[in-house]
Amino acid sequence: MLQQRLQQKLQQKLSPQQIQLMKLLQIPTIALEQRIKEEMESNPALEEGDEAGETEDDLLDEHEEEKQENEDEFDLDDYLQDDDIPSYRLNANNAGKDIDDKTIPISVAKTFHEMLMTQLGLQMLDEEEYQIASHLIGSLDDDGYLRRELPAIVDDLAFTQNVIATEAQLQEQLKVVQNFEPPGIGARDLRECLILQMDRKELTEEAELIARQILQDHFDEFRKKHYDKI
Repeated sequence: MLQQRLQQKLQQKLSPQQIQLMKLLQIPTIALEQRIKEEMESNPALEEGDEAGETEDDLLDEHEEEKQENEDEFDLDDYLQDDDIPSYRLNANNAGKDIDDKTIPISVAKTFHEMLMTQLGLQMLDEEEYQIASHLIGSLDDDGYLRRELPAIVDDLAFTQNVIATEAQLQEQLKVVQNFEPPGIGARDLRECLILQMDRKELTEEAELIARQILQDHFDEFRKKHYDKI
């Protein structure tokens, strides 16, 4: 389609004067002089002199100017085939296609579990410990809580990964995971989550003692904001 439009737009157009001039230019000099002489003899109005030479020069100059103006007017079929035209120029909306063909890189943030697995890879664990900790991470919900009971996870390890572990071993690796970022990860309920976060804070001994006592002994009142009952 693009080639046809260019052909219609750029096809060479010659005026009758240009055609006549091109025919004259193809005549040998001697024959041209003879033809001019015959024209002058047949037409008394024509006079020989410098003006004739100037007229011929003017015609040549005019031809050169028109040739320069029309240097871009040509028929694409003279030398271009479809194979010679880049594919992107054969499309009417080539700019849009170029954009569509480009893949825009998108930065994808690591998932919650991927971040924890990255931190797990930095720990000095043997193969069994790594498998247990990895399974614990995979058991966390989207909020970072470990909702499942440890005995159920022990069974999962035995049946799915052929890892025979005890609850004590799971508890040990759970503590490893609970030291990861963000603070509170791996908690089994809100109270444990707050305690884990408190353990990361720099508190005075008295403040830590009071906070721990509130969370451990008066958590229900604290959660309901019944501070006067604490």
